[in-house]
Amino acid sequence: MPQDKNSHIIHTIKEYGKSLLGFIRKRVKNDADAEDILQDVWYQFSNVLNTEPIEQTSAWLYRVARNKILDKHKKHTETLLDDMAGNDEDGDEDTLDLRDLLLTEARTPETEYIKNIFWEELFVALDELPEQQRQVFVWHELDDIPFEEIAKRTGENVNTLVSRKRYAVLHLRKRLKQLYVEINNY
Repeated sequence: MPQDKNSHIIHTIKEYGKSLLGFIRKRVKNDADAEDILQDVWYQFSNVLNTEPIEQTSAWLYRVARNKILDKHKKHTETLLDDMAGNDEDGDEDTLDLRDLLLTEARTPETEYIKNIFWEELFVALDELPEQQRQVFVWHELDDIPFEEIAKRTGENVNTLVSRKRYAVLHLRKRLKQLYVEINNY
């Protein structure tokens, strides 16, 4: 049985390794972080095989990878929320303010559940953005890279990058406001 388990792990790594690493690389700051997350995924995979069978290996691997990425990005929540929850220049008082909801000191199952839903919805909404907007937002907000550094990396004008991020923020506000309404009406 241990030999079957080992061959299953090796087969799974060969089958999903490259695509899973590519999935992670798109969502983290650098290759070292991606490789660390991938290693954590494989470690968790080998441990879970000891206790229970996995019915849909691919879905399980990508879900664990996404959760590991979410955990990595959670430390930047306050900066992210300051930008997304700020007032619109239109003076819209109905602007989404998730800070109270997500930065609460209470660590109840409900608050943890809501935080996880927020991060999942954030990544779904980010995936809806054009690549350039998504990348600028991720670099600036989640990876905490200054616009000047992003401009050096990409060769783009800082004002162009700020504009792209602004469009991303507007989209995210709209998408996360829907989540906020759903949570409040639940």
